[in-house]
Amino acid sequence: MTDTMKALAKTAPGVGLELIDAPIPEAGPEDVLIRVHRTAVCGTDIHIWNWDEWSQKNVPTPMITGHEFAGEIVAIGKDVDRPLTIGQRVSAEGHVIDLNSEAARAGHFHLDPKTRGIGVNRQGAFAEFVVAPAFNVIELPDDVPYEIGSILDPFGNAVHTAQQFDLLGEDVLVTGAGPIGMMAAAVARHAGARTVVLTDINDFRLELAQKVAPGVRTVNTTKEDIHDVMKELGLKVGFDVALEMSGSPIAFKQCVDTLIMGGGMALLGIPGKPMETDWGAIILKALTIKGVYGREMFTTWRKMLGLLKAGLDLSPLITHRLGYADYREGFEAMKSGQSGKVVLDWDKAA
Repeated sequence: MTDTMKALAKTAPGVGLELIDAPIPEAGPEDVLIRVHRTAVCGTDIHIWNWDEWSQKNVPTPMITGHEFAGEIVAIGKDVDRPLTIGQRVSAEGHVIDLNSEAARAGHFHLDPKTRGIGVNRQGAFAEFVVAPAFNVIELPDDVPYEIGSILDPFGNAVHTAQQFDLLGEDVLVTGAGPIGMMAAAVARHAGARTVVLTDINDFRLELAQKVAPGVRTVNTTKEDIHDVMKELGLKVGFDVALEMSGSPIAFKQCVDTLIMGGGMALLGIPGKPMETDWGAIILKALTIKGVYGREMFTTWRKMLGLLKAGLDLSPLITHRLGYADYREGFEAMKSGQSGKVVLDWDKAA
């Protein structure tokens, strides 16, 4: 092993990322060193690429980015007491927490207010090697390929959002057909929802959703009225549950307008700026709204691996497979809206 590795980094404030040679990191006493085989490009990575207002406030430079990954363990810290082994196939929870926080001590690891993100404010996984706390490591079953392992992080967002309300036999609206929205629709179908409707304004994504979530009724809201679709499906009152994945104020209003009295809405999508809403409508419909952040550590990981074992197939979601040196093409595909998940192969440059 040489002393350096290839990595994608935000080397200075500004748009874009650079492919650099960086020192191979060393695993601390409670860490593992992972040889990265696949990474996936996330919406957060696009924010960092664009160097938007959020990135400027939260991402120090220089920073190796990327947090969706899968690989194999190549070194284990001397104080690691988990039964991990060299060569073991793994992914990892990207939220690094303070185990001494009140939230962590109460068992609510995902609610730690001092959470730091791999690839955001801790050196990330767009590299040939990454260090992660052994506590965060997730063992990959042999039948989960590396490319699927690399998209488990966003799949966890979808599963965690879908877990907020009982979906069995219910009519479910999912707003936003990005990769996480598609996966949430697939989870809702797999969880036994009676009807799942997925809305967006991007025809490419809606067509892809038919492959990721067979049986879901997709709706381009610029071409169809959601109320006409509800009538077509026999929804006389409204949806029981809404999963809002887009952060769009229009989609939020759509959820409020079409939920039944006493319905539930889970919010994962983050609005780009504060938005006005009709709180009177929410109150008078007795709606329950839950904000969703990340994944529940580590219940969500167990459930998502269980869903894969039960036959939920995420492979249609991956539309681009590229060598790491072609990262610019991958980022352009993600920004174009004409892609599902983009996976970078760290075993080959191109």
